[in-house]
Amino acid sequence: MQVAVIGGTGLIGSQVVKILNAAGHEAVPHSQSTGVDVISGQGLDEAMAGVDVAVNLTNSPTFDDASLAFLQTSMDNLLAAADKGGVGHFVILSIVGTDQVPELDYYRAKALQEKILADGPIPSSIVRATQFMDFMDAVPSWTADADSVRLPATPIQPSASKDVAAAVAEVAAGTPLNGIHNIAGPEIFPLDELGRITLSHKGDHRTVVTDPTAGMFAVVKGDVLTDKNAHLAPTRYTDWIS
Repeated sequence: MQVAVIGGTGLIGSQVVKILNAAGHEAVPHSQSTGVDVISGQGLDEAMAGVDVAVNLTNSPTFDDASLAFLQTSMDNLLAAADKGGVGHFVILSIVGTDQVPELDYYRAKALQEKILADGPIPSSIVRATQFMDFMDAVPSWTADADSVRLPATPIQPSASKDVAAAVAEVAAGTPLNGIHNIAGPEIFPLDELGRITLSHKGDHRTVVTDPTAGMFAVVKGDVLTDKNAHLAPTRYTDWIS
């Protein structure tokens, strides 16, 4: 199949392109660096022409309320170009629990993106993944000082980007789900514990303080960012970080 991977030069996209091409498909990466702009629409018609499957892995440049406008505009432009180009399957990557945390602007934006796709004219699939393991490099910096890092005990089920990319590629190569496929890591950790594991591995001796008010995940209620019934990926966090 011919596959257009929008955002195909990023963390997930570059891996999806590699996996699909290794499987015998013709996957082409598209991004601003290749002349495709999902907001202005530049290059989209050309990218979608004669393509069997479109995979949208673009990401909003911000996680605040501006992300809603970005995802609305980009999805409208992408779906219009895909429909014009005769694309038969449209895939996006979303987040487990995105419809359960309306307090977070970016999660509301991803829920909006899912709705736009589901309501659109093209058979579709949504892959929802739990938080990437790579994400833990940045989390401690949000609420840190010289001596400590404050994190809530929010349950997290981290997944490796390679496992997420494999799931996206598998869904893209299949028939449209017209629904959602969830993928998650094999283990669930309180976020504060995950912070301690991460800092210890890096030789960072700061103390992790459990603070239910700290950082963006403080607003998350319960275990909505985890899914024990998801497809469980094989990579464990301690193996990944090693």
